[in-house]
Amino acid sequence: MPSKKTIFWVLGCEFLVGLGAAVLTIVAMPHFDIVTNVMILNSVSILSAVFQVVADCLAKERKCLMVPVCSIFLIVTGYVLFVINYLAFESSLETKISVGLAIGGTICVSVNWWESYSTLFNVSFLKEISRDIAQSRNMVSIISSLIRILITSAVIAGYVPLSGQEWKSVKLVFETVVIALVAIQIISSALCRWFVVLACKMRAVRCSFIVPMYLASITVLAGFLVPHIVRLPESNQTSTCFENFQPKSSDEWLHLILTDVIRTLNARDIVIHMKTGGLACLGCSALSWWLGLILSSIYIWYLKIHRIERTQDLFVRPMYEGAFMEQSMLLNTRFEIRKRIKEKRAKEIIRVFLCATMWHESYDEMMKIIISMFRLDNYSPKHKNSDVQFEFHIYFDDAFKDVDNGRHANEYAESIVDVIKEVYTIFSEEDPCIFKQKAALPPQKIINTPYGGRLEYTLPKGNLMMIHFKDKTLIRHKKRWSQIMYLYYILGWRLNRQYFKEFEEGKELESIEERQKKESENTYILALDGDTDFQPSAVMLLIDRLKLYPDVGAACGRIHPTGTGPMVWYQKFEYAVGHWLQKTAEHVFGCVLCSPGCFSLFRGAALMDDNVMKRYTTKASEASQYVQYDQGEDRWLCTLLLQQGWRVEYNAASDAYTKAPQEFKEFYNQRRRWGPSTLANTIDLLGSGALTSQKNSSISKPFLLYQIISMAASILGPASICLMIAGSFVFIFNMDVNVALILGIVPPTVFLILCFKLKSDTQITIAAIMSVLYAFLMVGTVLSIIGDLVRQQTFMTPSGLFLICIVALYLITAALHPQEFSLVIYGLVYFLCIPSGYLLLIIYSIVNMNNVTWGTRESGSKAKATAVNTIKKKFMNAICCKCPCLESKDQIEEMLPTETITQR
Repeated sequence: MPSKKTIFWVLGCEFLVGLGAAVLTIVAMPHFDIVTNVMILNSVSILSAVFQVVADCLAKERKCLMVPVCSIFLIVTGYVLFVINYLAFESSLETKISVGLAIGGTICVSVNWWESYSTLFNVSFLKEISRDIAQSRNMVSIISSLIRILITSAVIAGYVPLSGQEWKSVKLVFETVVIALVAIQIISSALCRWFVVLACKMRAVRCSFIVPMYLASITVLAGFLVPHIVRLPESNQTSTCFENFQPKSSDEWLHLILTDVIRTLNARDIVIHMKTGGLACLGCSALSWWLGLILSSIYIWYLKIHRIERTQDLFVRPMYEGAFMEQSMLLNTRFEIRKRIKEKRAKEIIRVFLCATMWHESYDEMMKIIISMFRLDNYSPKHKNSDVQFEFHIYFDDAFKDVDNGRHANEYAESIVDVIKEVYTIFSEEDPCIFKQKAALPPQKIINTPYGGRLEYTLPKGNLMMIHFKDKTLIRHKKRWSQIMYLYYILGWRLNRQYFKEFEEGKELESIEERQKKESENTYILALDGDTDFQPSAVMLLIDRLKLYPDVGAACGRIHPTGTGPMVWYQKFEYAVGHWLQKTAEHVFGCVLCSPGCFSLFRGAALMDDNVMKRYTTKASEASQYVQYDQGEDRWLCTLLLQQGWRVEYNAASDAYTKAPQEFKEFYNQRRRWGPSTLANTIDLLGSGALTSQKNSSISKPFLLYQIISMAASILGPASICLMIAGSFVFIFNMDVNVALILGIVPPTVFLILCFKLKSDTQITIAAIMSVLYAFLMVGTVLSIIGDLVRQQTFMTPSGLFLICIVALYLITAALHPQEFSLVIYGLVYFLCIPSGYLLLIIYSIVNMNNVTWGTRESGSKAKATAVNTIKKKFMNAICCKCPCLESKDQIEEMLPTETITQR
């Protein structure tokens, strides 16, 4: 709630603004022609120009006062010409009153922008008012809106009897015009607000905001003056708008409006006064007001607005306050404060560690990720003033094999070395001439480490790349434990080591903690998969998101699956719909629940927060923990961040490409991991929903309700598919409903029983066969629905409405994403595979939860159904006891933490 002082100030200002707007539009404007009414609205910037002059005079650094002074002169000149234009030819009392009310109304309306300049005036009272309003914006907006409604109603109630009109005419106008104008005003204000915010955040203020604002009044005026020049038939015969003519169609409405415009122009006999200067005065006053508007808002042309700027730092007024100029007045004070904060932050270095996890990727997949990293290395020197530093890390699982004389690097480790040599040669060539010496091979360091080995490269533009080869006999393998390795190495060792040394040296603890906190906030980790392909711009968009919003702990981009074949087609449409609808809905209504590990940026301070990184290292000891921890590690990490109060966001413009399963078996094994993990993490989040909503401002009770409904729909999915299949039998074969229901339930039930008896490969083979049969059944269902619509000659049937709504939903959504509109072609494959994806896959996932195969590619040996491998006792003793078999303390420190990190 605002203070009493603030409430009285707001009441006074809003009284003037509301009174001016009501008097101007209701009392004064009906007595003027359309040219005057359109152009006089440009004069509402009069006090804004005065405020600019006063603010510049009070400022320490004087700016050019000529522009706002000229603006004031032009607007006042417009007023003078406006008075001469009317009072010189029409000196009646009613005209004089209307002219005076019009000028007074525009000045009162211009009080609306006092807040834009209040803190620039060296008045403590105004600064306190502005600070209080900023903290109680919602209540202040409600009060101002109520005041304007009351003032407008009071003006109407007083004007109708004073002008000798009857309430009957007011009721007629309200029924015919006002409701439509209110709807137009609401829609246009909302669209104007949203598009202006978009233009500012895209830094397209000049071409997409300021120029349209300048051209708006001229365009409207031209649209109304054209009929006057063309002279519509019977235009001079219409004496009034609504007394004798009731329009029935849009053409009649348009004709009525244009006819009334012409009547307002002809009523003053401007043509007769052309010789005496009437038309010249009218044109000069309109031109003066328009030029005054341009000069009073020309400073917006030179504002440097940052990308994805905060909306509250762009505008003073909320969306539902309607005048168009309100969206044009940027909040100078907040912008300057924000600018100073950003200049201070610009001096701080952002360190981004790109950490990719690999296993048995192919040569081409390795090539994609390495090229992407070299692109980013090449991007850095082109932006020398950038405050971002990059460092590259690749963690290679199972990189060793048994040879007669010990453990040696396997063929996958050798492949990545070859890939780096090839890419390094290409990116280090700066001379385009073909007659040149062969580029040198990359210099590399080979380091023996307790977890296996490490290669270090210095990339062509100076950034560091490390390849960590893990020996699964020495340290836990699989993706989650690789992530734990680089989290503890980067955040626990690289980031915190220097501060522990300073603490041991006895330096001031408060200073150490402050600098350590700042650096952890400016340290980002970009989690990648071994086959991810991305551009530097995609990374910079995610960095911008975390830089601008301190409460954002993670941000993910738009993932595009790559590959060929029907399975990839299915996934392309599935990914697109998931990002278009689900990811966007989560981002807007609450938080993104899963930031995918193939391309996501995490804030170091968020990962180091209580119960995030520490809990992420938990070993699974129960079945539910195994499903949640090891089958969807990226989802679980995001759940920990959300429960700790951090926000996870989605940036649709940040594109990344990753390989999708192309075989039916690979696809089923991948989704077998994702499905149960998603359900387990959602249940965990909902179980702590009350506490999470208190700690995380982005997780509201309605958002949790949305997740409950979504989870319930997923649980009811198999039953819905069975009912749909039963309906298909009824449509196609005209069989009895009960028989069709039995036939719809029996095949999935048989498949469920077989899944408990047969091996995984056999289960997938059966699922593939059933998927083909179900696809034919879905084709027959669609054709039957279409045939039924044709036969009944109506689409008002349950099945017809359902089909039409689904198709319309996807088409409209795709139309809003024109670059990806072609993906709707794959929607047919997606529709045919619904029984397989939502029925057979769920059954397979439930039965095979304890299977630990990765999904996108199969291991050569059978994986054990355990969360992690055991570290050799000898190696554990070496770390705990500082055994002499390790050469030095530094080598122990280089050890990336396992379960013994706390003991160390």
